[in-house]
Amino acid sequence: MVYVSRKEHFNAAHKLYNPAWSPEKNKEVFGPCANENWHGHNFDLIVTVKGTPDPDTGFVIDLKKLSTLMRLEVTDKLDHKNLNLDVPFMKDKLASCENLVIEIWKILAPNISTISKYGVLHSIRLFETPRNYVEYFGE
Repeated sequence: MVYVSRKEHFNAAHKLYNPAWSPEKNKEVFGPCANENWHGHNFDLIVTVKGTPDPDTGFVIDLKKLSTLMRLEVTDKLDHKNLNLDVPFMKDKLASCENLVIEIWKILAPNISTISKYGVLHSIRLFETPRNYVEYFGE
């Protein structure tokens, strides 16, 4: 099994805020991330596809096609956006990285088979900061 990864970058704002809670509880749980005026991050998105190499190309997936898919279906829709307000697939969801990575999986997983007959989506890693990231395996 070979694992192939592509990294893309986007900038976005969000706030962590549960509308069922009081402002005080939101501040207690989410701290400055509950700031009513939002806050932003420079995100890095790493998508990993696993499979066996195509005998004709030696590729599990064409990385140029994976990059195009990631940009058109995900990062172009997130870049310089407010995750809470501007992103339809995040509507009515708490804009945590955990929820965001699950929604990205739902978008990319079915599309991988359209660009690779030898690979499947293995994982998505989303860096919110250089030290904080979430990883999802579709489980």
